[in-house]
Amino acid sequence: MPAENLSSKLIVRGLSVFYGPKKALGPVSMEVAEKRVTALIGPSGCGKSTFLRSLNRMNELIPGCRMEGSVELDGQAIYGPGIDPVVVRRRIGMVFQRSNPFPKSIFENVAYGLRIGGMGAGSDLTGRVERALRQAALWEEVKDRLNESALGMSGGQQQRLCIARALAVEPEVLLMDEPASALDPIATAHIEELINELSDDYTVVIVTHNMQQAARVSDFTAFFYMGDLVEVDRTQVLFTKPSQSRTEDYITGRFG
Repeated sequence: MPAENLSSKLIVRGLSVFYGPKKALGPVSMEVAEKRVTALIGPSGCGKSTFLRSLNRMNELIPGCRMEGSVELDGQAIYGPGIDPVVVRRRIGMVFQRSNPFPKSIFENVAYGLRIGGMGAGSDLTGRVERALRQAALWEEVKDRLNESALGMSGGQQQRLCIARALAVEPEVLLMDEPASALDPIATAHIEELINELSDDYTVVIVTHNMQQAARVSDFTAFFYMGDLVEVDRTQVLFTKPSQSRTEDYITGRFG
């Protein structure tokens, strides 16, 4: 991250990820600016999603996966001894490529994480659900059918519901793995507009295969290639004056 008046929410140092004997990523060192959008770009299979999942310990759920290096959230090592990965994932939420609503009502989808965390009906559960749906720009569309199944929503609405579900537990960081890749252009525009709004309150890291999308929504962009972080810079700089020839070759379409 360029030196300027921005604080780092996440600091990654010497991060390498292995699936069995095969190294999939690294070593990667970079900082993620607080309350900004950082986009991860690069060809398929270059390590973007592996890196993203490392930021909230989701890789640990994959058999045979191991890590080297460190990831710090507000200066605290998230892989440190005694650190509960469930607490880490509460602070660093995730939205996946394909919307994955539960076969429950719209309300219960958003309330799910809150109930798991021990919030009962007598507390501010209803208020938290409404706030999350408003943050996900979905409240006006669903406020009169909160008890209907989430599976009856459109694809774009389902993805915003999954964003609301992640926001309900009030994370500090939101990881998004190609959140609009399965959506039509109108739904994609909704998601992009939402990402811009969320960065006022959250640190957002988004994997995208769409360079135009990265240019539209992000403040910083990191280019990954063959498991390596090639460079990271302000998005405008990386897309107009990249420092590495591999970055320039990729963004001008010479490969990828």
